[in-house]
Amino acid sequence: MRAFTLLLLIIFGLLQYRLWFGKNSVPDYLALQEDVIRQQQVNEKLKQRNKLLYADTDDLKLGTEAIEERARNELGMIKENETFFRLIPSKSQTSQSKGTR
Repeated sequence: MRAFTLLLLIIFGLLQYRLWFGKNSVPDYLALQEDVIRQQQVNEKLKQRNKLLYADTDDLKLGTEAIEERARNELGMIKENETFFRLIPSKSQTSQSKGTR
């Protein structure tokens, strides 16, 4: 009976070792859980970015206002019979604004 009890204690000890220190142990499980949470947060940010990109592409496909806005801002284009004014700050204004920051 003592040998049987001793054998059961040894098996129990080996199982406990494997549970806490072996491959796929409790600490490994907890680390993986943290990785999953971190990845879900990254995925959520990417989903938000994708929504904005989809809205932007839909706007470009359906409306001409978005195309005009892009042409003005990114390409510097203007419409026919439209006057374009470019305001360039004087040197005294730029030096004053740099000094106040």
